[in-house]
Amino acid sequence: MSKIDLSVLTKVRALVVIFLLTTIVSYGQQSESNSISGKVINSKTKQPLEGATVSVVGSTNEVLSDNTGSFKIRTFKKPPYTITVSYIGYKTKVIVAGDGLNTVELDETGAELSEVVIVGYGTQRKGDLTGAVAKVAAADVKKIPVASFDAQLQGKASGLQVLTNSGVPGEGIFVRVRGTTSINSSSDPLYIVDGVFLNNTSLQTMNMGGRTTSPIADINPADIESIEILKDAAATAIYGSRGANGVVIVTTKKGNYNAKPKVTLDISQGWVQADKSTLPKLASGPETATLANEYWINSGIDKPSLNQTYANRPFRPTSEGGKGLPEEQGTYDRINDLLRHGHLQEYNLGIQGGNATSKYYFGAGFTDQEAFFKVIKFNRASLKFNFDQKLTDKISFGLTNSVSRSYRNQARTGDGPQVSLWNSAVSAATYTPKYGTDGTSTGADNTYILIDNYDVNTVTLRYIGSVYGEAQLAKGLKFRTSFNLDYSHYDESAYWNSQTSIGKAVNGQATSALTQNSTWINEQTLSYQKSFGAHNLTLLGGNTIQSNEITATTADGQGFANDNYKKISAASVRTSSESWTKYTLVSFFGRAGYNYQNKYYAEATLRADASSKFGSNNRWGYFPAFSAGWRLSQESFLKNERWLNDLKLRASYGITGNQEGISNFASRGLWSGGSGYADVAGTPLAGIGPLQLGNKDLKWERTSQVDLGFDLAVLDGRVAVTFDLYSKYTSGLLLQKPIPSASGFGTYWANEGEISNKGYEFSITTTNIRSKDVTWTTSFNISGNRNRIEKLPSQLTRYTRDWVIMKQGYSMNSFWLYDQLYVDPKTGAPVFDGQDANGNVTANNRKIMHSAYPKFYGGLTNTITYKDFDLGFSFSYQYGNYSVNLNRYFRERNPSSGGVDTKALERWQKSGDVTDVPRFTSVGNNYTIDQSSRYLEDASFIRLKQLSVGYNLPKALLSRIKLSNVRVYFLGTNLWLLTKYTGDPESNVTSDPTSQGIGSFGTPPQPMGFQFGLNVTF
Repeated sequence: MSKIDLSVLTKVRALVVIFLLTTIVSYGQQSESNSISGKVINSKTKQPLEGATVSVVGSTNEVLSDNTGSFKIRTFKKPPYTITVSYIGYKTKVIVAGDGLNTVELDETGAELSEVVIVGYGTQRKGDLTGAVAKVAAADVKKIPVASFDAQLQGKASGLQVLTNSGVPGEGIFVRVRGTTSINSSSDPLYIVDGVFLNNTSLQTMNMGGRTTSPIADINPADIESIEILKDAAATAIYGSRGANGVVIVTTKKGNYNAKPKVTLDISQGWVQADKSTLPKLASGPETATLANEYWINSGIDKPSLNQTYANRPFRPTSEGGKGLPEEQGTYDRINDLLRHGHLQEYNLGIQGGNATSKYYFGAGFTDQEAFFKVIKFNRASLKFNFDQKLTDKISFGLTNSVSRSYRNQARTGDGPQVSLWNSAVSAATYTPKYGTDGTSTGADNTYILIDNYDVNTVTLRYIGSVYGEAQLAKGLKFRTSFNLDYSHYDESAYWNSQTSIGKAVNGQATSALTQNSTWINEQTLSYQKSFGAHNLTLLGGNTIQSNEITATTADGQGFANDNYKKISAASVRTSSESWTKYTLVSFFGRAGYNYQNKYYAEATLRADASSKFGSNNRWGYFPAFSAGWRLSQESFLKNERWLNDLKLRASYGITGNQEGISNFASRGLWSGGSGYADVAGTPLAGIGPLQLGNKDLKWERTSQVDLGFDLAVLDGRVAVTFDLYSKYTSGLLLQKPIPSASGFGTYWANEGEISNKGYEFSITTTNIRSKDVTWTTSFNISGNRNRIEKLPSQLTRYTRDWVIMKQGYSMNSFWLYDQLYVDPKTGAPVFDGQDANGNVTANNRKIMHSAYPKFYGGLTNTITYKDFDLGFSFSYQYGNYSVNLNRYFRERNPSSGGVDTKALERWQKSGDVTDVPRFTSVGNNYTIDQSSRYLEDASFIRLKQLSVGYNLPKALLSRIKLSNVRVYFLGTNLWLLTKYTGDPESNVTSDPTSQGIGSFGTPPQPMGFQFGLNVTF
């Protein structure tokens, strides 16, 4: 199939919908319902089990037991009734229910084999998985005060690397599942919320210094029930071209059938403040002036033609025309003046419940997060409504809806942007007064002027929703159709008045941008489940149509009468532009799973995708996967071992694809309008000209992956272990290949290059204490990944000054530097590896040194309860990753240019000094070699990510005031950090994934957070 015929497929959809509606009508007559009542208890303790799932075999009816273990379920079936009762951590039981009260006793399994895990287009019992899937309960992470839920996942799952590159709320987060698989295409995982494929690419168009906003921040974490991370090809191949980088499936809260309304109210207040250990350390005013004099004089000695002497040094007595002696200078701490205790407040309301035929969830939330430095803030208001309705025992429909409004007073951060609040405070020399003697601004960007005149705003309106219909066509055979939509309206505006460096030059400057992004998806699936004796079979088939469209309009204005006029219509010079882009994707997929006696498992998946992004010769991509499992613990030689609860081996192989991160028209030859005729006298006439060379053979990146793993549970499930080894190999990298300029083009898109990722994952969960009054559980995970560029036609360098390099045989995001071995104690000059006798170096002396990627990373979580008290704390860590400290690079090299890092005080001054900071001078190689390894630092870290303490009011008291639960709590975040890095080891000056490991400069570190909260359940 060489062409995507949407019109034909749309007609097919119409016929399917007509069929579904006809089926609904035919089944629409409901018979009289009957009810089944009972109670679910622990077989050992006889205590009631709240939240057990009770369902009627042969129908879709199910309910959850209440806090007394009781349940009541209605059904249109006639007796006798066969019901299934399941509960996490217990063996599922099937019984024939009577007319009276049915007491169901469940036996503990220890290992949570019955836990339901969300997988692609369905669910599976955790014990039946043959792929690598990690599950994170939202309750474990949702209180961490960050704007987006992806930042809350740090350290919570093996194989998932999460870094918060900035302390600005609402900015993008660096997330990788089992390494980076691409150079130009995106390596971010696919995010799916209630079946909706999310846009995870920032719609930001204004240059904010390298950092970008996070689209994930539009989602309220309080609405999330669980998060699954799909990691290997067996789990992700069902998503084909979208699954190469892993899949994060988010399930939001829903109601329960036959459940009384439950109302939850969560209120928290708190603040964030700077972690003083990660702030830039600047020399005092007198110290900076002393260094400036020294730099001046030494440069003059080394190069007399500069005419820089002791007599004309900058900091000499004012009577001699100088700025005053160093000891006469004041110290002005702009950083401290910029800091504040940023207020945190959050309010969330949830209502859920249901009757015999419908269930619902309604959520409303508001969060307001001020940054720990002045002006910058983020807030979000959200509404969530999920609804499911049974028309009969065989037909149901439902919908999910979320609407949010996110506001950012957005920070300009990163390397070198003008009017940056953070840079203005760090870069100004500490001896420079806050204001001039006449009260006017000092410096190009005065911190205090910016605080009073900062006007950069972004408002996002976002809708994420879906509607589905489901019909049971026969026993075990189910049809489902759905339509999903993700729509964003992104509104940016900025005004720089005449007091700022941008506005001063042009009498004010205003910018406005409106971007609209819409992604719709229509899906159909047909699933079949059948058990016959010891054999269990599951089949799934389906297809998808997806379209994404982005439109953007921008306008700029310069030259305003005065600062009271801020709208572009009032500008004397106005410019504007607009853009449009679109792609479509058509897919067919299928999966077959089989297990025998819940002991031997096999599964096969195949997906075919066709994308409009690729050349006509390679539009279709095919992505298969195969997996198998063997539960050894059910074999006769292990089955009776009382200490062993579960032991299962897993193996998988599959291929996934990638099309993200490239232009929607990357394969096409493009022409551009606006090319005027040069040979026409007077005003040029409009014309067209070549813009891009096409490539009909452009195709998908393909990532093959092998996974071997095992799951182990022992000692009544008190110890559970998961271990995986994997190898990923990506071929056909989507790169812009250079071509001779004689062709009229510089590059064209082609498939060149290969990357491998090999690693391991280990996680262990232990129940250390489990008694009547005390429980203590520990979860630990560690992962290691080795990234290597296996094939690349020519090396690529990234970021300014080419600090980062991509070269065959090395890891991505490696550093290309001159290796400074030491500072000569006699002369104070740096000594570089490979320099000649005169101390000179060439590009051939540069070395590839270390990488931004860690050798291993992970997390440790402990949860302790004592009666009504609870304590929890979580650590996250990385080891073996490095970062070029850009703050040190700029703040050590020239003390006369602004603020100076205290590290500069360790410079060489006289013969015999032993230090790694060279003698101050502008001459020679001491500070003129930008790519010195002296600025490369070990960025390994251990961070106390979360500490919580809570108290639940006694049930006896709550029953008298008609409340189900009341909990008060304290939550602290980022309370402790251990690192050798000078600053925040997670910081990065840019959101560019190919320029990681460029840290600190202009980038605020993560703050410490303190919150007090109240959770009430009615």
